[in-house]
Amino acid sequence: MATTILITRPEPAASGFAEKLRNRLGGDARIVISPILRIEHLPVSLDNIAAGDTLILTSAQALPALTGRARGQTCYCVGPATTEAAKRAGLTAIDTGGTAEHLARRLLADRPSGNLLYLRGEHVASDLAKILSEAGIETEERVVYRQLPQALDPTALSLLEGRNPLVIPLFSPRSARLFLEAAPGPAPLHIAAISRNTAETVPAGRAASIHIAETPTAEAMLDLIEDLASGPNRVESGNTAK
Repeated sequence: MATTILITRPEPAASGFAEKLRNRLGGDARIVISPILRIEHLPVSLDNIAAGDTLILTSAQALPALTGRARGQTCYCVGPATTEAAKRAGLTAIDTGGTAEHLARRLLADRPSGNLLYLRGEHVASDLAKILSEAGIETEERVVYRQLPQALDPTALSLLEGRNPLVIPLFSPRSARLFLEAAPGPAPLHIAAISRNTAETVPAGRAASIHIAETPTAEAMLDLIEDLASGPNRVESGNTAK
């Protein structure tokens, strides 16, 4: 029986990730989508953004706020997926690496001049604007979307109440905590975590196994899940959280 993969990312990221997984695993892959978060875009006025401003994005979820306002501005991004989405939106996007820490280091090295504007969600893992401002790079921030918890759907709950193993991709510490709070037992959970910080939110004994992607990117998560889908115990021990 094929291992089931339960994706709890918010849409539209969940469906896009599921499609990439199906392309890798084939049509027989059992992939279930049940977002633990939903995105609510906020009516924020950004009319004062100028062509010479520098933008900062940690998620492509912020891009709808720039509709009609992207005019080739330089945009520092976290990860290749956000970078490519920013380019499609009309920005001059720079991929700084897979984490907010990589982003901060690049900005501290480049020290861009002019106005810096960080467009973000209500919940973030680190206070990037404060880090930059305290280092002498004055940074304005705007919350342009909210990440709202929502219940797992009946299909997901039924799987979690069963006995068959599930592969669970987790993309942030907050979504990991929300999922574990909402997930009943006793299904064996094989966690694919995008980072060590995410993996460390899983309490001891809560999962059958925990594995960390080689890099904090969607592509590395696809690699890891492809291995797990072939049999959770086949992943090399070097990828397993200690």
